Amino acid sequence: MTADVRLVRDLIGRIDDREPLVVVIGDCILDRWTIGEAERVSREAPAPVVRVTETIAVPGGAANTAVNARALGARVRMVGLLGDDEAGAVLRQRLDAAGVDTSYMVTIPGATTTSKSRIVGGDRVVVRVDELAAMPTDGHTEQLAAAVARAVRAADAAVVCDYGLGVTPESVLPVIDRDRPDVVVVDAHDLGGWRELRPDLVTPNAGEAAALLGRPLGDGVERAATVVAARDEVFAATGARAVVVTLDRNGTVLLEPGEDTGFRTRATPASEQQASGAGDTFCAAASVALAVGAPAREAVAFAQAAADVVVREAGTSTCDAAALLRSVEAPAETVVDHDDLAAAVAVARSEGRRVVFTNGCFDVVHRGHTSYLRQAKELGDLLVVALNDDDSVRRLKGPERPINTAEDRAGVLAALACVDLVTVFATDTPIPLIERVQPDVYVKGGDYSPEMLRETEVVRSYGGEVVMVDYVPEHSTSAVVRRIRETSGGATGGEAV
Repeated sequence: MTADVRLVRDLIGRIDDREPLVVVIGDCILDRWTIGEAERVSREAPAPVVRVTETIAVPGGAANTAVNARALGARVRMVGLLGDDEAGAVLRQRLDAAGVDTSYMVTIPGATTTSKSRIVGGDRVVVRVDELAAMPTDGHTEQLAAAVARAVRAADAAVVCDYGLGVTPESVLPVIDRDRPDVVVVDAHDLGGWRELRPDLVTPNAGEAAALLGRPLGDGVERAATVVAARDEVFAATGARAVVVTLDRNGTVLLEPGEDTGFRTRATPASEQQASGAGDTFCAAASVALAVGAPAREAVAFAQAAADVVVREAGTSTCDAAALLRSVEAPAETVVDHDDLAAAVAVARSEGRRVVFTNGCFDVVHRGHTSYLRQAKELGDLLVVALNDDDSVRRLKGPERPINTAEDRAGVLAALACVDLVTVFATDTPIPLIERVQPDVYVKGGDYSPEMLRETEVVRSYGGEVVMVDYVPEHSTSAVVRRIRETSGGATGGEAV
């Protein structure tokens, strides 16, 4: 059982025992999905003709955060503005059906409820139509503030979801200041407006963080380093005690007071063509975890696991406790053969992801190995570890090696969070495999130089990059094996390195 499984099980148990009361205050959206088959192109215009097979309507925006919090076991009160139209009625009905308390919702006569309608043809969204009806606050700010005041009484956590559609700091801040729950989380397009709330956690995405800093974060994994370098600016701009920036396929980076380096989580790779609302799920899960006393790092890890569940689903989805447990307990399909590896790399490339490749014997995995693999993962999105089979280890290291079989070594590597795929090869070098999958980055430990490696010429021939990462020589496998043999009284000397 991995630590992640224990963490998720523990938090779900605590949520089940305590049933925390979470109040979601924010902009509710009705998400409509019209699904069908794109059979042909219209003669009237260069657009696909979709034969509709199903139409569904689900809570979106702050309402999606509310249903996700409820699905994970919290008691949830929803506070927000609705129009007295058909979309508002459907949205309230969907929230009620999910078990969310909607008695604190404020209905505005004559207003239009925001909705987002997507038409899906085959496996992709063909078009999205938004009816963004910002709610009028004139005459309703006091009404909304009164609803917030009633809802937050005895609450364990308050979550503010501000997408610029009606819920404003003016209607929330004075109330929260008077009767503040133990946990306050803000998910807002413009976090600066909520600075005076002094949130316990804010959850900007990469675009929102860039807007907050007034400059781009960069690309890929480098965005995390940019966020960490700007930690003082981020804290000053948000007024938050902790900040977690979500970086889509690159996971998240959490900034905490007194910590110079950010805490990272890794996202499970998934197609994002039809997925929607993973940020809402993340915010809900983090808030529920904080509501039962989880430290920020545990809450963020829990939230990443929940978001990983919904990005694998089409449409606006929720993650309940049972689905989350199934996801983290499922055996990882990490150890693959060369055909499956080539297929997985092709999918990653089609999604614009950067493939990192390294190889070795990895006999008796130690801290030097894990440090090296974590650094390798930072260089891209998909880390592939190619493992020498037992015969090739014997040829390289001598007849007494490997200590552990290829099956056992692959299983250990597959259990590491930073490793995405493991494959075993029988040749003395991984060059045939490198030629087949052509990784974007080839990584080796810093005890080598690129010129020492036969693989370098192959990688550079197709435009790939060779990178040397830090090496921890005192933690070499040979040293570990030598200490084991000396401790057991069986040291004979002359071991091949």
